[in-house]
Amino acid sequence: MKIFITGGAGFIGSHLSERLIAEGHELTVLDDLSTGRLENLVVIKGSNALRFVEGDILNDELVQELASEADMIFHLAAAVGVKLIMDEPSRSILTNINGTENVLRAALKRKTPTFIASTSEVYGKATKFPFSEDDDLTIGATKNLRWSYACAKTLDEFLALAYAREANLPVVILRFFNTTGPRQTGRYGMVVPNFVQAALEGRPLLVHGTGEQSRCFGHVKDVVESLIRLMAEPAARGQVFNIANDQEVTIHQLAEQVIAATGSKSEIKLVPYDSVYPVGFEDMARRLPDVSKLQRTIGFRPRRGLSEIISDIVDEKRRTGLN
Repeated sequence: MKIFITGGAGFIGSHLSERLIAEGHELTVLDDLSTGRLENLVVIKGSNALRFVEGDILNDELVQELASEADMIFHLAAAVGVKLIMDEPSRSILTNINGTENVLRAALKRKTPTFIASTSEVYGKATKFPFSEDDDLTIGATKNLRWSYACAKTLDEFLALAYAREANLPVVILRFFNTTGPRQTGRYGMVVPNFVQAALEGRPLLVHGTGEQSRCFGHVKDVVESLIRLMAEPAARGQVFNIANDQEVTIHQLAEQVIAATGSKSEIKLVPYDSVYPVGFEDMARRLPDVSKLQRTIGFRPRRGLSEIISDIVDEKRRTGLN
């Protein structure tokens, strides 16, 4: 099968690319390398089944060309990370909305099965737990630019589902909840690699706010497994799914686990949000997904626990020293 992946040199995209090459597929990977890295593709860069194109998903003509012969499309390219969203909100909105529109219009020509990456951010400030795919969404005020990313990804979902309804485009949408694992960089505020790097270097682990905010973390390998199963399942088309391990942990507990796993003497330091982020930031106190729909549809749910995730990141950073 010929497969087109946007953002294929990124964290999740590179793991997906490796898996698809191993399964015998031919890949065309588009990435502008703004957050992705060629080093992420080192395992498969010599493969005759991989074609890498450095370019932007906002280049409509290029996206149309690369998608024209694909039998399946995975759209993972996006502006991601809380820090990047807060620092460059206009870029985030433009990339996430217009880029997705380009991909969907390219897929529409041949009704190519298409995966669209979304995010737990769309739940906004919802207080009904766990989050279910059909729940109402509660987004914060526009003055708080944190929510620009949530709104952009919500529009991505609306557009994809509109094409599914109006043109019978086979699309699948997956809302990622704190996917992490090897190759994830801490440059854009990703908490687990940042904590691991700090612990290994003996620096304080900086916990924002009170540290009592809770999250659920999913291993990238479990996410890739879910992606592949969903795209092979006809019943998943036109549907939205949550993806994460649904074991909750507070950020302070996460820091403690990282320190224990690394044997570090680092301390945990609480820092106020306003010393880290510009005006317009709000945090979500809790994110807890309901993943029962995913399990019903594909007979699989993420099972790798936080200890395995931390261990894999620690092993990689000790081996490579990546930031």
